[in-house]
Amino acid sequence: MNKLKIAVIGAGAAGMMAAIAAADNAEVTVFEKNDKPGKKLFITGKGRCNVTNDSDMDQILLNIVTNRKFLYSALYDFTNKDVENFFEKNGVPLKVERGNRVFPESDRSADIISALKHAMKEKHVFVNYNTEVKNIIVEDGAACGIVLDSKKKIYFDKIIIATGGASYPVTGSDGYGMTLLEKNGHTVKPLRPALVPMNAKEEFVKDLQGLSLKNINVTFYQTGKRKALYDEFGEMMFTHFGVTGPVILSASSVIGKKLKDDNIVMSIDLKPALSREQLDERILRDFKENINKDFRNSLDKLLPKSIIPVIISLSGIDQYKKVNEISKEERLKLLELIKNFRLTITSLRGMNEAIITSGGINVKEINPGTMESKIIRNLYICGEMIDVDALTGGYNLQIAWSTGNLAGRSASEVE
Repeated sequence: MNKLKIAVIGAGAAGMMAAIAAADNAEVTVFEKNDKPGKKLFITGKGRCNVTNDSDMDQILLNIVTNRKFLYSALYDFTNKDVENFFEKNGVPLKVERGNRVFPESDRSADIISALKHAMKEKHVFVNYNTEVKNIIVEDGAACGIVLDSKKKIYFDKIIIATGGASYPVTGSDGYGMTLLEKNGHTVKPLRPALVPMNAKEEFVKDLQGLSLKNINVTFYQTGKRKALYDEFGEMMFTHFGVTGPVILSASSVIGKKLKDDNIVMSIDLKPALSREQLDERILRDFKENINKDFRNSLDKLLPKSIIPVIISLSGIDQYKKVNEISKEERLKLLELIKNFRLTITSLRGMNEAIITSGGINVKEINPGTMESKIIRNLYICGEMIDVDALTGGYNLQIAWSTGNLAGRSASEVE
């Protein structure tokens, strides 16, 4: 019996995993418009590649922001443990770091790409580089081939499309596959940058540029509302335009949808380990040690050097005022600034700085048990093209591996 012939469009994380899964039962040909595979994968995790997260499945699902129920089948079918086993078997020793983030021991994303290339070669997957697919051939409601940029038509039994989102367009992830599917009847949910830095209104952020804060707590609120939109402990950094860093990137996926309605208030607790009472005692102790000094010279043990002038300015306390002359009211205002250092977030940065894309192909148009399109038979959709996204920590790559594997396995099943 002749094997099924399957085309995979895109050689990113999801596409390569789909090709590997499909190649057990089918002849697989991959079409990639770049000159090499995994171009975006290469730069993930600052070039270290946060492959997955080693938490239990409940925790993984909790970190998925958009349409988590849609992913149940894919994630349970090819779990984080399956991903770890796959890379270990393909010659990449892994390690688990803070927050259960999984990385290659070598800290080299190139090793992850090499493992995927090796697995494709072992399974006789043929890869065409520098080849752009211009359209999908659909006959009688079923995908049956592709049209290349050379206008050449090639016919296949099944098509898997995994061309990525619209973030980091320099890697080729420019949303063109979603446009392709939209032309063929699919709906694309509005695309927004996710896991992306934020712009702040306050001018003083420029004075804080480059300052990294560890062990802080950030809380985001809609203007005039008390209920927190997002709250997390961790690390962040100031930039010339606003803020970035792990807690900021994760928060962006949650608050992005709300920003179109209004500015968002970001509150930083610079000393979350101390209650207000404990912090007041700490300030009093520092003041006692510096009793005859100017206020500006009394905060070195309490705060990073570069933030002290900003805190002093916001406190309204004269920087040359002697510590022993500071009133209780002024001291409590200082305390409040440290526990509730506020910024006004006006917008997210653009797609060219976003790690992933929020939005994409409507999940209602995809069978969650197979990744097959409900609009076009024999067409399978996986990876970042789908309207699913998660927080930082390896969760988005896990979605890519799981949906890619399910699409590949489902497409190659003989009916």
